[in-house]
Formats: sequence, C-alpha cells, structure tokens
Amino acid sequence: MKLLTTTILAAGLLTGAAHAEDLRMSWWGGDARHAQTREALAVCGEKHDHDVAAEFTGWAGHQERITTQIAGRTEADIMQINWPWLPLFSPDGTGFADLRDHADTIDLSQWTDAQLAGGEMNGVLNGLPVAETGRVYFFNKTVFDAAGLPLPSTWDEVRAAAGKLGEGVTPFEAQGLNAIFLVSTTVTQMTGKDLIDPETTTVAWTPQELAAGIRFYLSLVEDGVIRSWQQVASEGNIELFEMRPWAEGRIAGTYEWDSAYAKYADPLGDQELVPVPMLQVEGAVNDGTYRKPSMLFAISARSQHPRAAAQIIDCLLNDADAIDILSDSRGIPASRTAAERLAAEGLIDANVVAAHDLVQQGQGPVPSPLSEHPKVRSIFGDYLEAVAYDQIGPEDAAAEMIDEIDRALRSFR
Repeated sequence: MKLLTTTILAAGLLTGAAHAEDLRMSWWGGDARHAQTREALAVCGEKHDHDVAAEFTGWAGHQERITTQIAGRTEADIMQINWPWLPLFSPDGTGFADLRDHADTIDLSQWTDAQLAGGEMNGVLNGLPVAETGRVYFFNKTVFDAAGLPLPSTWDEVRAAAGKLGEGVTPFEAQGLNAIFLVSTTVTQMTGKDLIDPETTTVAWTPQELAAGIRFYLSLVEDGVIRSWQQVASEGNIELFEMRPWAEGRIAGTYEWDSAYAKYADPLGDQELVPVPMLQVEGAVNDGTYRKPSMLFAISARSQHPRAAAQIIDCLLNDADAIDILSDSRGIPASRTAAERLAAEGLIDANVVAAHDLVQQGQGPVPSPLSEHPKVRSIFGDYLEAVAYDQIGPEDAAAEMIDEIDRALRSFR
C-alpha cells in the first residue's frame, strides 16, 4: 500500500511538471514579424506543451505600453525589450529575471561573452540579444532605375536626384526619429564622437558642432531632398512603411535599422529596396555607423512560470524549426546556431545580409544607451521640430538642447 501511494505521488509530481503553462509574450514589429512570431510560438508551445498568448503592436507607443504594464504588474512573461530600455526598467538588474538562472534550459553557449554583456544590467543577464543592429541607408532601386540614375553614393548625388525621379517624388525621408538619427550621424561623422561622452556622461559635442548638423538637415529640406516637418505632420506623422507615398515609390530612400528591412520592403511589392554604403558629409572623420545590440528577449521578474518562459525563449532562438520560421524577421540572429542554419539554407534575404555587412564593417564610436533615453530623445526631437517651424535658430537650439540634455543626464553620473 505504501509503495502504491508513493507511486501515485510520484506520478502526480511528474504530471505537474509536464502540465502546460499559460504564458504571454509581447513584442513590436510589422505585419511580417507578427505573422512569423505567432507561427513560431505555436510550434514552440506545442513542443513544450505550453500555451503562449501573443501581444503585439507597432513600434509607436510600445514603450509606453510596456511601462504601464510593468508599473501595474501586468506585463507579459516574455517580453521583447529594446536595448536602451534596460536602464529604465532594470537599473539595478532586478527588473527582469536573471537568465543565467536558466542556463540549464537556455543554451547560452550560442552567444559570445560580448553579446551577452549587451544584455546585462549590474552584472545580471536580463536579456538575450536577438541580433546586433545598426542604421543603414536604403534606396528604392526601381525608382532610381526608372529615372536613369545610379543609386546614390554621396549626399551630392542625393541632392542631384531631387526633381529628377518623377513628379512629386522625393529622394529621401528624415522626419521625427529619423531626423534625430540623421543629425546625430552627421555630427558624429564631423567629430568622431558619440552624442554622450562615456567618461563624463555629458554631451560630447559643442553647440557649434551640433548647430552644423542641424543646418545640414535644414539644407536637405531646402533642396527638396526630404519633405518638410510641417508636411509630414499635416499627414498625421504615421510610420513611413504605412505611408502611401512610400508604397507607391514617391519617397525613394530612408535611414533605418538593418533588422527592419522587411518592414519597409514588404509594402513596396515588386519594387526593389537596397542598402547602400554610408553617405558621408564633407570632412567626415569616420562614417558614423550607429551599431548596438538589437532587441532583447527578457523574462519578467514577476513571471509565475520562468522555467516555461525560458523553454520558449530557447526554442525561439535556438530550435531549428523556429529558426526557419522566424528567419531574418529581426535581422541576422545573434545565436550562432541560428545564423549558421539560415546561412546554410539560404534563408536570409540577400539585402538583409548586405545591410548587416555594412553595419559590421562600418566605423563609428560605441554609442551610449543613454543616447536613446526617452528624455534625451524628447529634448532632441522637440528642438529639431522648433527649428523646423522657424521658432528658434540652429545655434540657439543647439546650445539650449545641450544644456537640457546635460541636466537630464545628471542622475546617471
């Protein structure tokens, strides 16, 4: 009788261990990423006997959504986290689970030590880098071919294309976040410095240097290379890949993440979007490549099922079936086994490979994650908008912008 009771108890424990868990995973992206991730979650859920509810949005507003959920303790078990969000959500490393506690479930050997370091806060592995990413110039080759023009290799060639690509066609797009990146890249090329000095945690640029970057941006508007801030605002400030002018080839270029290629290429249909080497301003000391750890997969520190969540993360990033489904939807994977499998099977889009190679080969200072701090971004964007509306001049805007950013950074020194 005792043996029978023990057997029943053991069977019950085993059954409990295998019992399906109900999990949630949140992420942002475009339609292609949504579809592929949902399919991969279904496969991984079936393999590990878990049900994973999908919670996905576009990029706009996703950080605010996650912030609200974490504050309300309603966040998903598994979250796709942007690299600069780590200092916001886990400044001391306790905001997310330590993935090294699940090294028996997640094969961490597929990442280098340097890659894993990109997901650490206070020595705690809060997130696994899905990929490394960087900003790349993309142009609509179909539009340039139709006009008999080569793809631009210099800013002079981009300026020369204005007015020659067809009626109502602009060669480039740089509003909102892209305007911030364009100005930042310009100043980085001119100075060789990132926005934030890593030693002092203050703005590394002088007001004169930043003003020169702002004037360069304004010159592109004046020359018809990009649409004015006002025009884009009048159309609702929607994402570029959702704009009809982009889908119809009436905007022929952009400066975007290599990992976001599909999001911008898919709306173009038969038109061909291709990456080009970094466009440099006159007198550049480097090409200003902005390269960083890409999005991370993290587990909530409050998840009731962290082991199950770890099983799903390992499956998404290291399992052959999931790798084939996700392919390059988040860029070229950082996981060695995933990158090798996609390369061997020819599953990585040639343009994504080309864009990623440009990022890896590029030269530029290592950026501080504080460059993407919401306050820093907000200050930068607000002043660029004020300049665009002629409410302040570039020189005054640069000086005031630097002062405000330095004040915002004081708590991180």
